[in-house]
Amino acid sequence: MKRYLAPSFCCLLLSAGLATKANAQASNAQAHVAAAKAVAYEPGQDLTNLYDTCAEPRPAGAQPAAAATAAPATRRIPPRNQWYTAPAKVFDNLYYVGGALGDNNTVWAVTTPDGIILIDAGWDYSAEELIINGLKKLGFDPGQIKYVLLTTAKPQNFSGARYLQDHTKPRIALSEADWNVVEKSNLPADMKPKKDMVITDGQKVTLGDVTVTLYVTPGNSPGTLSMLISPLKDGNQKHVGSHFGGRGVFTQGDGVQYFPSEIEAIRTWAEQIKRYREIAEKAGADVFLSPRVNIDRTLDKINAIQFRKPGGPHPLVSKAAVSRGQTILYECMEAQLAYRASK
Repeated sequence: MKRYLAPSFCCLLLSAGLATKANAQASNAQAHVAAAKAVAYEPGQDLTNLYDTCAEPRPAGAQPAAAATAAPATRRIPPRNQWYTAPAKVFDNLYYVGGALGDNNTVWAVTTPDGIILIDAGWDYSAEELIINGLKKLGFDPGQIKYVLLTTAKPQNFSGARYLQDHTKPRIALSEADWNVVEKSNLPADMKPKKDMVITDGQKVTLGDVTVTLYVTPGNSPGTLSMLISPLKDGNQKHVGSHFGGRGVFTQGDGVQYFPSEIEAIRTWAEQIKRYREIAEKAGADVFLSPRVNIDRTLDKINAIQFRKPGGPHPLVSKAAVSRGQTILYECMEAQLAYRASK
């Protein structure tokens, strides 16, 4: 009997050590969740939707089945009232021509003396009504769209670009990694823009008096683009817009494997979130431009602009919101890594 005591004792020590490590990681996860929660809400700048990315992962058996190689689902165009919202002026040179909450995407139009820059393009089925007709309602010529800067290889961001490419002939820009995703995706060919302009990290796109500086920030997709837009004009005031591409981290989508593993995807996303936060803070970015309507209640903010008193604060101007958004996402990704290390 005595000869079995040492191995048994070692096993007990190992089990105790693993349990201690797991408990430490669980505690670490909760610390990151608390840090994210502390900055998730301020009146007028509600970013609690980003805080949802802190949610503890479900047990493996409760996760939906992987669908990286699944065939594309039958396309269904939703009713107009789920995706249409009226275009609106946001700054003197920035307009909203994106979708409603049902589609949960945004399209921003930056106007310059030499033409228009679009940030994303929405769905193919809504591009004519939201972008083409929306710009006309605002008094602009859609033929003056010179660049369409696509933030991520998701159809709700890029499929509208194919419509614009066929009708107004702008330059369509995406990172190399995300052009590859578009090409390989299982989406119908008529939703995919033809490969055009390839964006590299730190590249600047200047049109008229506006410069957009783009950064490749993989995580939401293999080559997600984030960007700083300057200047955004509000009377005599000038601001720097920050647009961080995407919200959550994805390992795969539309039949394409983005990252070899979930852990690598989360770790990559966390690193890029932190990097971009430092870039945006150094640039003095003070306008949070959301890639999704529900992230910061974008439409509520835009509606509030029409009730703004002369000289009053602008609903989208908040240097703190730019930093808080990145902090929430970073802390939540660190929490996700700790959750997984505790299992």
